[in-house]
Amino acid sequence: MFSTLEQISMAKIKLLVYTAVLLLHLAFGEDQGASDVTVETVPYISPSPSKVGVYLAEHFDDSSLLGKKWIISNSKKPDVDEELSQYDGKWSIEELERFPLKRDKGLVLVSESRHAAISSKLDKPFKFDSEKTLVIQYEVAFQKPHTCGGAYLKLLTEGPAINDLTQFNDKTPYSIMFGPDKCGPTSKVHFIIRHKNPKNNSITEKHCLKLKTEETIFSDHQPHLFTLVIKPDNSYSFFLDQELQYEGDLLSDDDFSPPINPPKEIVDKNDVKPEDWDERAKIPDENAVKPEDWDESEPENIPDESSSMPEDWLENEPTHVPDSAAVKPTDWDNDMDGEWEPPLINNPKCEDRSGCGPWSRPLMKNPKYKGKWKQPLIDNPNYRGKWTPRLIHNPDYYYDKTPLKSSPIGAVGFELWSISDKIYFDNIIITDDESHAEKWSENTWSLKKKNLSHESESVFGAVIRYTNENPWLWAVYVVVIAVTVVLVVISCCTSSKEKPVDESRKKTDEPVPDVEEASDEEPTADTKDEEVDGKSADDEEENVDAEADQVSEDQVPSSPRKRRTRKD
Repeated sequence: MFSTLEQISMAKIKLLVYTAVLLLHLAFGEDQGASDVTVETVPYISPSPSKVGVYLAEHFDDSSLLGKKWIISNSKKPDVDEELSQYDGKWSIEELERFPLKRDKGLVLVSESRHAAISSKLDKPFKFDSEKTLVIQYEVAFQKPHTCGGAYLKLLTEGPAINDLTQFNDKTPYSIMFGPDKCGPTSKVHFIIRHKNPKNNSITEKHCLKLKTEETIFSDHQPHLFTLVIKPDNSYSFFLDQELQYEGDLLSDDDFSPPINPPKEIVDKNDVKPEDWDERAKIPDENAVKPEDWDESEPENIPDESSSMPEDWLENEPTHVPDSAAVKPTDWDNDMDGEWEPPLINNPKCEDRSGCGPWSRPLMKNPKYKGKWKQPLIDNPNYRGKWTPRLIHNPDYYYDKTPLKSSPIGAVGFELWSISDKIYFDNIIITDDESHAEKWSENTWSLKKKNLSHESESVFGAVIRYTNENPWLWAVYVVVIAVTVVLVVISCCTSSKEKPVDESRKKTDEPVPDVEEASDEEPTADTKDEEVDGKSADDEEENVDAEADQVSEDQVPSSPRKRRTRKD
C-alpha cells in the first residue's frame, strides 16, 4: 500500500526543491561572503596606528623589516662558556600555524635551545613624567608544547648601549621587563623594574610579586594578549586577553621585592639582648606544696572489671596460622636462608568471631589517676616581654615618588632562551594612551579571536552566526518553511483525491509497470469492469490469485509484465 507522501509525484517534489533553492539563492546570492560562511577568513588589513601618542606600533606584516627595522643580535653573553655564549637563535616572519588571518604575519623564534635576541628602536624615546601613562601591549602564541623558556619583552633604556643593536644581550640596560615565563611546573608573568637609587645611582631589579597567569596559555597554541598599564600616580594594571587580572601600586611595600623605596628604620645589628632580660610570661609557684593525698603511683589506665569475654571468642585458636597454599621457592637454600616456613595468614576461623587467642579485659581511665605533681604556674613579676633589637634610622633611606623617571625608554627587544621553538610574537604597541592600545587590539588580536571562533564552530553554528549578523535572513527562512509546508499539504491532498488506494486490483492480460513505479494514468473502463467482476468472484478464484501474488520478485523480470485474470 502506498503512503500519502510516497504518492507525491516527482514533478511536485522537484517543484518544492526548486522553490527552496530559489528562495535561498535570493537570500544569499547578493552577498558573496555568504556563500562560504563556514570557512571564510575574517577580513584583515594591516593596521595604521595613530601618529600622536604612539612610540612604536609593529604588526610584522612586512617581511623586509627583519634585518632592517628589527635588528638580530650577534652578540655573546659575557662570563659564559664559548659554546653557550653566542646569540645564534633564528628569527623569521611567518603566519600563525593555526587559523591565521590572510596577509597577517608575526615574528617567530624558529630555533630551540639557543640564545636569541632581536630589537628595534622606538620611533621616539618615551620619557616618564607626571602626566604620561605608559601602555605596553603585545601578543604571544606558544605554537608548540612549551616546557621551559621565556617570552617576555624588554623595554631598553635610552642611552649609548642601544646605539648598536647588533650587540644587544642580557647585560644591555633595560627599564622594564614584562611578559610570560615558564619552566617545568612554575609559570609566571614577569614585571621587573630596573630602578636607579636616587642617592648613589646604584641599580636594583625590583620584581613584582603579584602577576600570575593560567597554565593554559602555554599549551592551547592560541595568541594571547598581554597588556601592562602604568599611570602617572604609580598605579599599574595587568590585563590578559583584555581582562583585568591585577591592580597595584609601584610604591607598595607588598607588591615588589625588594620594595621600590627602602624602609625608614632598620634593625640595629649591634644591639644585644641584656643578660637579665626575662622573657618568661609564666613561672612555677615556688610556694606551692604537693598535697598529702596526692598519689603518684596510680596508673593512668586500669582493666575494666565490668567487662567479660564475648561468647563467640575462640580462646584456644591462634590469631594467625601458616598459609597452606604457600609453596617453597625453588631457589630457597636451607644453608643460606635457613629452614623454610610458610608465611602466616589471618586465621580463617576468626573472621566471623569477636576475636581469637588469649582474652584480656580492655583498659579504661583510672579515676584515681593524678600523675606526677608539678608546681602550678603563676604570672612572672619580672616579665619584660619578647626581646627584639631596637630600630634605628636607615642611613640608605630614600623616597622616590617617580621611580621610572630616570629611565627613559629608547628601544624594545626580545632577549630569550627557550627549549621550545615556534614562539610567535605580534602587534607590539608602546603608547601613552590606553584608547590607542584598545583600538590597535580591535584591528589585530580581536580579529584573530573572531577568526578562531569561526574556524572552529560547526556548520550549524556558522549559519546561526551569519544569520545573526544579517537578521533579515530570519524572514527568508520563515518564507521558505511556510511555502514548503503549503506545497506539501496541497500535494498530499491532491494526490489522495486523484489516486485512491485500490485494494482489489486483479491481474489482467495487459502489461503494467512494476509496483515500485507508480503510474499517473487513470484506470481504463475495462480494468474497472474486471475489478468489479473480481469482487464477485468465488472463493476458488481468490485462492488462485493469492497463490499467484506470493511469487518472489526475483523471479519476475523488471520489464512490464502481464497479469492474467480468470475468465468467466
